[in-house]
Amino acid sequence: MTTAQQPLHSGFGPQTTAQEALAGRDLQGKLAIVTGGHGGIGLETTRVLVGAGAKVIVGARDVKKAQDALSAMKGVEVLQLDLADPRSIDRFAAEFLASNRALDLLINNAGVANPPEIRDARGFDTQFATNHLGHFQLTARLWEALLRSGHARVITLSSIGHMLGPIDMDDVNYTRRPYDKDLSYGASKTACSLFAVELDKRGEAHGVRAFAVNPGAILTGLTRHLSDEELAAWGVRRDENGAFIAPEGFKTPEQGAATSVWCATSPLLEGKGGVYCENCDIAAIVPADSKLLAGVRSWAIDPAAAESLWNLSEDLLGMTHGAIPEFSR
Repeated sequence: MTTAQQPLHSGFGPQTTAQEALAGRDLQGKLAIVTGGHGGIGLETTRVLVGAGAKVIVGARDVKKAQDALSAMKGVEVLQLDLADPRSIDRFAAEFLASNRALDLLINNAGVANPPEIRDARGFDTQFATNHLGHFQLTARLWEALLRSGHARVITLSSIGHMLGPIDMDDVNYTRRPYDKDLSYGASKTACSLFAVELDKRGEAHGVRAFAVNPGAILTGLTRHLSDEELAAWGVRRDENGAFIAPEGFKTPEQGAATSVWCATSPLLEGKGGVYCENCDIAAIVPADSKLLAGVRSWAIDPAAAESLWNLSEDLLGMTHGAIPEFSR
């Protein structure tokens, strides 16, 4: 059944931390995968889930770096994962599936933001390939484990960047138009939201529900491709030691991880899915021309666009249409 894209009035808000969003729930016996779960809001997501008793597998490009960041946590396993490399995704999934474990939570957290024009070995735009296609392929490969849970949730991080516009389905890899790193980022995050819409439609009958998350504005490693001038446009400045100072409205990593944790664990979302969430609640729909840095634009939750993107993603990845686990090479 379609979930209404309208707030539930959860009682939480922008200042809620991930620990507060968890609300004391016991996650003993739960197994989660968090991509990029060793830095920024991903690290805080991992910390809170582990602290509640869940076992967490972190997918990371640099295993040593991830192990160092997570060394103080028990119940965490690190596996190599490069979302821009389809072979790496397949290896990660195969290693996990070989353990015959059920997957209760898949948090598609990792991403890249605003790099210069970079293409992967397939010629794909790196933002679309990493932020959307990589997680699309990962979810497909892990489908068997999600089904085994019988009560799984898939959380994919979108962004307020989706407000920059819909996806050009005819040119997702910028082969026909000049590259624009901001529009590329926005389209990739629109794709993340649309992925949740279509995944939920296909997964509901199998006990798999999907949610898109806007974590809010947080100063993390994702800002590494932005110049000081670009950050200044958002009110970010440096102190006398060169450290960035965030203006009012920015979140801490603890606050930025809150909606991911809320979507993963909240009983308010039982029987619901396919919605875009922010500030630990389902977001309101806002007009296409809204300048608000909040709410969801209609193109990011449009069912027809979600189905079209799904089919396009299967084509780009060489998967067979019609069923998540079926694919061809």
